[in-house]
Amino acid sequence: MDLNTASIHDVIHPTAAFSRCALPVQPTSTAETDLWFESQLNPKNRIDSLDTIHNPLWRIDGCTGLGTQYYAIPLFLGSIPPMRFDVFVPEEAGSCPLVRRLLDLNAAFHTKDPGRLGRLGIVRHILRTLQLWTVAQGEGGAVAILDMYRTLPFGSRIIFENLDLDIRKIKITIAPTHYVEKQLLGLARLASCLGIDDDALPEAIDIAQLSIVQQLDDSVCVVHFNPASEPLGQPGEPEPRQSWILKALTSGTKFLYTELRNLLNLEAHEHVISRPKYLVTKCCRFGGKTGVVGFMIPYHPRGSLRDTLPLLRIHGQLPLQAQLKWATQLASAVLHVRERGHVFYPDLRLDNVVISEAGDVVMVDFEQRGVWCEFTAPEVNALDYIRILASDGDSSGQDPEDAIPEETRDHYAALLTRLLPGWETLQSREDFAALPHGYRSYNVAWECLSPREQEAAEVYMLGRVLWCIFEGQSAPQRAAVWQSYKREPEYEFPEFRRAPPELRELVDCCTAGRRNTLSSVVVRRQSKLVPSSSVPGGEGDVARVLQAAKEWWAVEVKVAEDFLHMREERKSRGEWNGNYYKRPTLREVKEWLETMRRASAMTE
Repeated sequence: MDLNTASIHDVIHPTAAFSRCALPVQPTSTAETDLWFESQLNPKNRIDSLDTIHNPLWRIDGCTGLGTQYYAIPLFLGSIPPMRFDVFVPEEAGSCPLVRRLLDLNAAFHTKDPGRLGRLGIVRHILRTLQLWTVAQGEGGAVAILDMYRTLPFGSRIIFENLDLDIRKIKITIAPTHYVEKQLLGLARLASCLGIDDDALPEAIDIAQLSIVQQLDDSVCVVHFNPASEPLGQPGEPEPRQSWILKALTSGTKFLYTELRNLLNLEAHEHVISRPKYLVTKCCRFGGKTGVVGFMIPYHPRGSLRDTLPLLRIHGQLPLQAQLKWATQLASAVLHVRERGHVFYPDLRLDNVVISEAGDVVMVDFEQRGVWCEFTAPEVNALDYIRILASDGDSSGQDPEDAIPEETRDHYAALLTRLLPGWETLQSREDFAALPHGYRSYNVAWECLSPREQEAAEVYMLGRVLWCIFEGQSAPQRAAVWQSYKREPEYEFPEFRRAPPELRELVDCCTAGRRNTLSSVVVRRQSKLVPSSSVPGGEGDVARVLQAAKEWWAVEVKVAEDFLHMREERKSRGEWNGNYYKRPTLREVKEWLETMRRASAMTE
């Protein structure tokens, strides 16, 4: 089964339990005309070339949006600010199965890093299309594109309206995103909106004083700060300068300002990313305000634990003392955020733990969006499943005939309203604003939890990360649907092969209450969804995938609903203590790790 938006609704999300999608009709004709229509020998089905361009005018640094959004950098302009003019290829543009296969669109769904992404047909096709589009504009082409960077709103889009095998037939339009700049908070009222003092704000600099080095993911890029404000399009590279991380979002700016507020209010800790050094602003045409586009924090070029752990393990450079050091540092950081920052941290995963120049761990990402169900605690999943079901159809774009029944959606919406009145506001709004009922974040599931419940959920995620650290794996699950890794895990949580016995006991305690994940019945094999029991290398049967997902999700949704009803009942009787699975506290986990670290040091 192909990886696409439909597969999310019908397999990957709990909506699969109630999905009414029809099975795809399999072609039955084998006429020579039909075979010729699909044949690669047919000239109309050939791509002129997917070879690497020798002197490319553009570069693709990565992608997101399930293979529909690509980070495009115009090399021919020289030093340019990080204005985020990404290339968008709407999924419907690649709906033709032949085009989807030839351009590796299924692989683009889960491939994010530039190294592997650059080998996919879609990226090479995009680069060749941009090359032709730029050259076709003649001598004034560079000037016109440079003018985009000077005049268009932040995050404007380069849209491929269609996706043809002949790049000359692809139509490109530029879509200004005025709505993004409308969402930006003005510098003049930023402090009051965040609820902090004016003198607590970092120094503000204009985005024109920055030059982009590399876009790392959807919200993070590496930049250089040019105090002298070199002109746009200046060829060549000046003297080496310090690299910084610019955090900025082209949608959902509410998460950007949530993180900024959290970091500015958080006391310093050696294993938590430092407070922002600069605010980055842009003069917006909408309302003439000076909008805050993002903020700058230190860059740690050694990367995250996700890529570091398997590489060190493969080369035999992951000793127990190093693992214990990182584990203790991380536990200390999570505890600090809870006790001194007074905020919850729902984003604990290997991607959000980077390595400093000194070889220590540093926790990043305080947007409070949360991680997907295969990484988080079952009690959080129970709430998130209900949220997804309650909001199905709001913005998914699927055919109304395929959406879950309206009465089913209303049932779960009523349940969620009892648990968190006003949850719809947190779910639907894109901009940062005062929230109802004193809520402090836009994370519906975590806002439902008490502080004690939040800590228990953080301990669960910490336990999963500890498993990765001591087993030297890049993730708890193999072949994750949302993202593939340069070095996929060799085996899955909770199997142990390398961790010492004391650590295994700790991980088991931290992850008490864990349940099987969707990968127990449906897995991603390369770029297809297949039943987990299918023969390796097989394409898998669409009907079997849909049925397996439907049955698995039906059980999980019932378990989630039963748990939440039990929680409501016990709370009404005053019998709910917030730590249903009796996990240790963060402080107890930290002390456990410190004891193990001291004992290990004494035996060396």
